[in-house]
Amino acid sequence: MPKARKKKSPVTGPVSIHTSTSSKTTRAVIRRFHVLSKQQASLRNNSSSAATTKQALDQIDEELSRLGGLEAYQNMSATGQGKERGGGSEKVLIKWLNDMGLARRHSPETKLRLLEVGALRPDNYGTCSTWLECTPIDLHPLHPSIKEQDFLLMDKIDNHEKWDIISLSLVLNFVPEPQARGNMLKLAYTMLKSEAWLFLVLPLPCVFNSRYLDFDHMQRIMRKVGFILRKEQWKKEGKIIYWLFQKGSPQPANDSNVQDKKVVLRKGRNRNNFTIIV
Repeated sequence: MPKARKKKSPVTGPVSIHTSTSSKTTRAVIRRFHVLSKQQASLRNNSSSAATTKQALDQIDEELSRLGGLEAYQNMSATGQGKERGGGSEKVLIKWLNDMGLARRHSPETKLRLLEVGALRPDNYGTCSTWLECTPIDLHPLHPSIKEQDFLLMDKIDNHEKWDIISLSLVLNFVPEPQARGNMLKLAYTMLKSEAWLFLVLPLPCVFNSRYLDFDHMQRIMRKVGFILRKEQWKKEGKIIYWLFQKGSPQPANDSNVQDKKVVLRKGRNRNNFTIIV
């Protein structure tokens, strides 16, 4: 997630979530925030004149401000995770972990260590506290119990093979650059213990409607990093895809598509440009 350009006031109490906000409004704010954030990153990396770039960035900042800024995006995302909307992605992960018997095999003395990246609520895994120790982090926490931390800047030595589970739920799609998304996956790999778990959640269009990414290509990318697909859940008419990967050994990429460049896999005017470069 990109750094906010303006300093924000610290949050000293629980976030107020407006559950009356319509799902249509929620999705519209989230989508527009993503678009503007990507435009922002692209402008900062291009070679246009400084004056032109500054003018464009100022226009984006103005629109982001009208939308309510980062706080509005986070509030909308948190609203979308509320029980009134069916709950957050943690329900899927908890079910999968239970199905695999991990809850039964762990106790307060042998808790699994979960790093929840991009956490909007501090207690998503509170019902599992007897066998799961969750550390929630976010760039701009909405709650004092969520640690303010950039995942990509976490100490690699201190966190080397430290975690049993890392959750990247609707996080990767917010990272503006394909190379940074790849770096996030590679960092997660080094931070997980042997045969540990990566919970990855993306909006379905990132894979279903991308010019540069499809389901097969996504699996090739993950195998190259070193992850083995264990579970998958999505519906064609749905909005989200859930994966559970297990840490294995990196596999050499024999496919020219899994390289340090974008390769068009689908054509069409209505495709999006989401991809991951490792």
